[in-house]
Amino acid sequence: MLIILSKKFMRIIATIFFVIVLVVALQNGRWLMKIIYPMHYRDIIEIYAKEYDVDPYLVAAIMRNESKFNPNAISRREAKGLMQIAPITGNWAAEKLSIEDYHEDMLYDPDLNIRIGCWYLDILHKEFDNNLQLIVAAYNAGNGNVTKWLQNPAYSKDGETLDEIPFGETRIYLQKVLRDYKIYQWIYRK
Repeated sequence: MLIILSKKFMRIIATIFFVIVLVVALQNGRWLMKIIYPMHYRDIIEIYAKEYDVDPYLVAAIMRNESKFNPNAISRREAKGLMQIAPITGNWAAEKLSIEDYHEDMLYDPDLNIRIGCWYLDILHKEFDNNLQLIVAAYNAGNGNVTKWLQNPAYSKDGETLDEIPFGETRIYLQKVLRDYKIYQWIYRK
């Protein structure tokens, strides 16, 4: 009898606890979402997002999808760091930004990686006339591929937007980044 009573008691306590957590979460959804969607490196993101006039929430969404905020991440294509900067992009940025004594291992430094990522996003914003779909697709597939797709009627009817993205990885990446971008805006925008 005592064992049955204690099992019932534990179920009641567990149910009450679950209801309390659910009520708190529903009343303060942002609090719970901040746990699921953290914005690591926010100070650095805000510095370079402001300097290069890019939305810090887009930077966070890209970072979440590129590296899951792991500064030591490396892709199968040798892209490095938080924003998965490709070696060729790192070399180009180092030249344009006058980064002294640059070497690829510097891409693991959060400050430099975010700086280069924001700089590159600014370039893509200008190249693709602030078209978010094209910017995010180009960040993943490269601006040369996106430009070719825009010129191909099979992928773009109007030459300004993509109706079809031939790379499956880029299609999925675009969906995830745009979803996460909206979520970051909702959670963190004041």
